[in-house]
Amino acid sequence: MDQSRRDFIKKAAIGTAGITLGAHSLSASGMKRMQGANSRINFGVAGVNGRGKALIRAVAESENTSIGYICDVDRRAAEGAADMAEKLTGNKPEVIEDYRKMVERKDLDAVAIASPDHWHTPMTLMAVQNGKHVYVEKPCSHNPHEGELLVKAQKKYNQVIQMGNQQRSSFVSTQAMKDIKEGLIGDVYHGKAWYANQRGPIGHGQRVEVPDWLNWELWQGPASRREYQDIWVHYNWHWFWNWGTGEINNNGTHEIDICRWALGVKYPTMVNSAGGRYHYNDDWEFYDTQIANYQFEGGKMITWEGRSCNPFRLHDRGRGATIHGTKGTILLDRNNYIAWDLDNNEIKHIEEGEESATMDTTGMGSLDVKHMTNLLETIRDGAEQHSPIDEGVVSNDLCHLGNISQEMGRALHIDPRTGKIMGDGQAMQMWSRSYEPGWEPTV
Repeated sequence: MDQSRRDFIKKAAIGTAGITLGAHSLSASGMKRMQGANSRINFGVAGVNGRGKALIRAVAESENTSIGYICDVDRRAAEGAADMAEKLTGNKPEVIEDYRKMVERKDLDAVAIASPDHWHTPMTLMAVQNGKHVYVEKPCSHNPHEGELLVKAQKKYNQVIQMGNQQRSSFVSTQAMKDIKEGLIGDVYHGKAWYANQRGPIGHGQRVEVPDWLNWELWQGPASRREYQDIWVHYNWHWFWNWGTGEINNNGTHEIDICRWALGVKYPTMVNSAGGRYHYNDDWEFYDTQIANYQFEGGKMITWEGRSCNPFRLHDRGRGATIHGTKGTILLDRNNYIAWDLDNNEIKHIEEGEESATMDTTGMGSLDVKHMTNLLETIRDGAEQHSPIDEGVVSNDLCHLGNISQEMGRALHIDPRTGKIMGDGQAMQMWSRSYEPGWEPTV
C-alpha cells in the first residue's frame, strides 16, 4: 500500500486515542512504545542561534518526536545546535544550510521556525506547500499582508500552523481566562501590557567583509539586499525595518495577545502610537520607547508600553499584563496570576508551578513544551489548537498597526472586521513590503 508517513501518523493517533481513553493509567512512556516509530513526528528546526535552542529543547522533551534536521546559515550555530540536539535525543540531526532543500525531505513531518522575522512567513509557506506542519515563532509575519497569506495558506494546504505565543498554553493563563469569563472581576474593559528591559546601544554600523561562517545571501533571503555591516547579525536586526519588526512585535506580541484574549476582542477601531528612539543615538531604526493605544467596539481598550532601554519594573515585573474590570483587576504573567477586588484586597493567587524565562533572548521554559505538545496533539488527534494561525495573525497585526501609526505620526482608523486601515492610503502602503525579486511569498 502506498501510504504517506503523515497519513499513518494521523491514523495511528486515532487508534491510540481510544487506548488512552480506555486506560487512563497507561504511562506516557508506555504510550510512546505502543505508538511506535512510525507515529513519531520528525522535526526540522530552522534558525538556531537564539530562540531556536528553546524550540530544540521543546521538541526533544515532547513525546514521540525526533529532530532529523537543523537549518541555519551560520555554520557555527548550526553545528552547535546539532550537538545540543544529539545530547538531548541521542541522535545527531543532519545540518542543512538552505531551508528550501530541508522542507523537500520526505521524512520531514514538521518544522519549528525561529529565524529572523523577515523569514517567518516565507518559511512557513514553503513548509505547508511541502506538506509539513509548522511551529513558527512570533511574530508570524513581517507585515500584515504576510498574515493574510498565512491564513490563506492554512486553509488551502490544511496543515497545522502554531504561532509561538506560548502563554496560550499556560495553565495559569487558561485559568485566568476562565475566571474572567465567570465574572471574577466583572465586565472587563481595559488591558494594560508592558515590557521593560535594559538593552544597550548598538553603535553605528560599518561595512565589513561577510564572515566566512555566514551565508549572507541566504540570511537575507526575501528581504531587499544590503551590503553587510558589523552590527546586524545576530540580534540587532530586530531594530531595522528591512528584517525586524521592533520591540512591539519582538515582545509586545505576547502580552497584547493576552489582553486581547482576556477582553474577547479582535481588531480595533482606532490605533494611536507615540514614542521614538530616545535613549541612545545610534543606528537603531525602530523605537526604544513606545506607547500604543487600541480602542475597540463595545467600550474596550488595550495599552502597550514598551521601554527597551529603561528596566524600571511595573508590579515588580519586567513584563506582564493587567486586566481591569468593573469588580477588580487581574495581574498576569508567564508564571502566575493575582486577582484583587476594587478595594485592592487579594482574592486569588495561582502559580504556574514550573518557571519560564521572561527577559532573556532565549525565553526557555515549561511553556515551550506545553505549547509544542498542543501542536503535536492537534496534528495527531485533532485536539483543540491553542493558537490557530488566524488568531495569532490578529495579535501580530495589532503590533504592526502600532508601528504603522508610530511611523505615520497619527492615529489610524481601522475596519474592525478586517483590520485594514481606512481612509489613509499612505499608511496602507505599509501593509506590505518590497521583496527581493524572485523571493516574493505566494500561496
